[in-house]
Amino acid sequence: MTTGGSVAAVDLGATSGRVMLGRVDPGRGTLQLEQVARFPNGAVRLASGLHWDLTGLYAAALRGLADAVRAEPGIASIGIDAWAVDYAMLRGDRLLGEPFHYRDERNDAGVAAVHTRVPFADLYRRNGLQFLPFNTLYQLAAEHGSGCLDLADSLLLVPDALAFLLTGARIAERTNASTTGLLRVDDGQWDVELMTELGYPASLFPGLVDPGTVIGSLRDSVRSEIGADRAIDVVAVGSHDTASAVVAVPMRDPATAAYISCGTWGLVGLELRHPVTSDAARDANFTNEGGVDGRVRFLHNVMGLWLLSESVRQWERESGQSIDLPTLLADAAEVGEPVALFDANDPGFLAPGDLPARIAEWYRARELAVPTTRAAFTRAIIESLAEAFATTVLTAGDLAGRSLETIHIVGGGALNALLCQRTADRAQIPVLAGPVEATAIGNVLVQARAQGWFGRDASLEALRSLVSAAYAPHRYEPRLEA
Repeated sequence: MTTGGSVAAVDLGATSGRVMLGRVDPGRGTLQLEQVARFPNGAVRLASGLHWDLTGLYAAALRGLADAVRAEPGIASIGIDAWAVDYAMLRGDRLLGEPFHYRDERNDAGVAAVHTRVPFADLYRRNGLQFLPFNTLYQLAAEHGSGCLDLADSLLLVPDALAFLLTGARIAERTNASTTGLLRVDDGQWDVELMTELGYPASLFPGLVDPGTVIGSLRDSVRSEIGADRAIDVVAVGSHDTASAVVAVPMRDPATAAYISCGTWGLVGLELRHPVTSDAARDANFTNEGGVDGRVRFLHNVMGLWLLSESVRQWERESGQSIDLPTLLADAAEVGEPVALFDANDPGFLAPGDLPARIAEWYRARELAVPTTRAAFTRAIIESLAEAFATTVLTAGDLAGRSLETIHIVGGGALNALLCQRTADRAQIPVLAGPVEATAIGNVLVQARAQGWFGRDASLEALRSLVSAAYAPHRYEPRLEA
C-alpha cells in the first residue's frame, strides 16, 4: 500500500493565489509544502461594478499547475480552495460574465429585498448564518432585473467554478455552500423552499459533495496544456479556505481551544459537533458554517488584516514609495502613548479606498484623538483588532458553554508578533501561532486522506497530529500587566 506521495493545492486568496506542492508521508511523519507559483489577485472595476477576474485566475492557476507537474510529474490529485459567497453563472459551458466581488456596492439593495420577504430571525433559524451584507442570498437578490437568473442554467461558487473549468463537472462543495445562506443548518441540504420564496431557480444549484470526494479528472485539453501525461483527479477539499485552514489548526483538544484564521479577514471561533442557533448567538452575530467531516465552524467575522493592508496601500499611493511592513510593525510596537480603540467591525471599513481617512473620521465623529503618525495609526489598528479578537473568542466560549485554554492563530496573522501578543494579553489566554500556510496544508491533508495515505477513516485529530509535528507553533503567554 502506498503510504505517501504528492498533491497540488490551488489556494486562492483575496490578494493573491498560489499553487503549492504538498508532500505527505504519514508513515514517516513528514509533511512538506513547496510554493511553485504565486500570482496577484484583486478587484477589477468594470462599468457594471466591482468584479473578480476569474478568467485571469484560471489562466494563472493553469500556469501554476504546469509548474507543479514539471516539478513533480507524479502528483496524485489537485484540490482547490478559495474565499466564500461569490459565484459564477453559466449557460452550458459559457461563463455569463466575471463574478461580482463581495465588496461591490450592489449588496445593500439585495439585503433590503431579502429581509422584506424573510426577516433575519427566520433566516437565522433556517441557515444559522451571521448577518453579512454580501452573503450569496443577498447578492442573488441584487441580480433580479439583470436577466442573468433567467439566462443561467447553473451557478457555481468560485472554487467550484474553477473545478468545472478543469474537469467539466458541476458540483457544490458543502463547506462553501454553507456560506450561501441557502443551505439548511439542521441537515446541510439545499433549502429549496427558501430558494423558491426568494425567487431563485433551484435548478441553478448543483448537487452537494463532501470534502474528500473525487470531482472528476482533468479535461484532455487541460492535461495537454499543463503537460500531464496521464489522468489526474480533482478532489473536493474544504473549498472554503477557512474550512481548509481549520483542518490544519493543531488543536490537541477542540473542546478547550479557539482558533483565529487571520488573513484579509479574521475568522474567530470554535469547532463544534453541533450548531448553536440560540437567540443569544443570533444577537451576537455568530455563524454556523460547515467544516470538514461534518464539523461546525461556529465563528464570527472580524475585518482582519484588511484594515492594515488597505491602510498601507493608501500610504504607498500618497507617498509614491513602498512601505516595509516589518519596520512599520516594529515602530508600532515602540509607540509608548496609549491609542484609542476603534470598532474593527464597523461596516464603513468594508469597501476599498482611503481607509485611514475613514478610520480618522470614525475617531472624529466620537471626539477621540486621531493617531498622528503611521506608527501610531498602525498600533491603533493592531490594538483594535486584538480587542475584537479577544472579545469574540470569549463570547464564543460563553455561547457554546466552553472554558477555553488556548487560542490558535493561523494564516498570515501568525507572523504578526505584536498582534499575537496583544490578543493573548487582552483575552488573558495563551496564543499559539502557526502554521502560516494553514489553508494550503488543510487542502493538502484532505487530498492525502482521500488517497488513502492516512487510511480513509483517519480522523481530523490524526491529520492535526502531523501538523503539530511538522510545524510547532510559537507560544505567547498573556501578560497580566498589559
